[in-house]
Amino acid sequence: MAYNRYKHTKKTSMNRINGINPLVLRWARETLGLSIEQVVHKLSRKRITKETVAEWERGESAPDYIQLERLAYEIYRRPLAIFFFPKPPTEETPRQDFRTLPNSEIDNLSQRLRLLIRQAKSMQANLEELYECANPAKRQLLRDLSLDIVDPVAELASSVRQFLGITLETQLRWKNNEHAFKAWRSTLEQHGVFVFKDAFKSEVISGFCLYDEHFPIIYVNNSRAITHQIFTLFHELAHLLSGTGGIDAPVERYIHQLRGRNRQIEVLCSRFAGAFLVPDDDFDGRVTELPINEDDIKALAANYKVSREVILRRLLDRKLISSDYYGQMIAKWRTMKPSKRDGGDYYNSKRAYLGERYLELVFSRFYQRKISIDQVADYLGVKVSSVPSMERLLVPKEMVA
Repeated sequence: MAYNRYKHTKKTSMNRINGINPLVLRWARETLGLSIEQVVHKLSRKRITKETVAEWERGESAPDYIQLERLAYEIYRRPLAIFFFPKPPTEETPRQDFRTLPNSEIDNLSQRLRLLIRQAKSMQANLEELYECANPAKRQLLRDLSLDIVDPVAELASSVRQFLGITLETQLRWKNNEHAFKAWRSTLEQHGVFVFKDAFKSEVISGFCLYDEHFPIIYVNNSRAITHQIFTLFHELAHLLSGTGGIDAPVERYIHQLRGRNRQIEVLCSRFAGAFLVPDDDFDGRVTELPINEDDIKALAANYKVSREVILRRLLDRKLISSDYYGQMIAKWRTMKPSKRDGGDYYNSKRAYLGERYLELVFSRFYQRKISIDQVADYLGVKVSSVPSMERLLVPKEMVA
């Protein structure tokens, strides 16, 4: 469930309050990857020093109610009541969730990404509760399709495409990149893989996934270009098909640290996404004249509804361009400022992040009187007063006067 599942009944006083577990205070800070110095900075109070926070975590003193509220809701993003637990809760750590990543990458995960990973776990719990522990998809990709990562990538991509039932001809007919993303998202959700979006506030991390036999989740960075988001869907899907969680980040910065199966999986994920979205046979038939130029790459990207980088990589893999040309183009595109994406209003952003299928699920349970309006707000991560506006998102635009 969302973070406000536990609610403290009433404020006690402005004085220090008893019963706060110092071990939980330290656990909440460390699981978010924060130093004591960072906590002090976020509290922004002159009378709170590094030693003050250290004393709280040693149990030598305790924050007052206002300070605890700020720690809980603004900094650690934890239910306030959790700080009175007899011991820190047991949670899987990022090292358990992302076993194919080297420890150096996991240790450097940003606070924002750690919060989003925790949020994704809450969404998994929500799905389990709302669907009453049973994935509703009749044909589940991770359950019904057996793949071996040692098989040729093109064969893996072909098998998945056939299972999903989306032909290349259908993909090429989609009118634009936004349409393509929505169609791929809907297709994956129909086959038991749940997709959510959020603003990662990062141009480095494109997304991540959490493996689960029943409720696998892909989280996509809405701050990236829509073509990057499409690639991320299938990069993370490859992780899920290999039975692992993963983070879509530039693999070249840590691939040298990986060995054995972990290295194999990371290499596979990017190659799979490229081979799935841009199949070899069709691609070879379209690239008939060399040398190829930047306009050709742009046209191919628009055709397949992928980024220029995906096309460039496919050209390099097929030895149709040199590694020098590849490096030059990547460097050029990275220096170009991406166009700002219109985030829309708050409610439309929430619809994009949660997805229409999830919204329909929550409100259907409400209409069936299985959950209360407070629970609706909890599942959607909004205030109760915002629920009617969220409900209006389900009304087709043509029905709105």
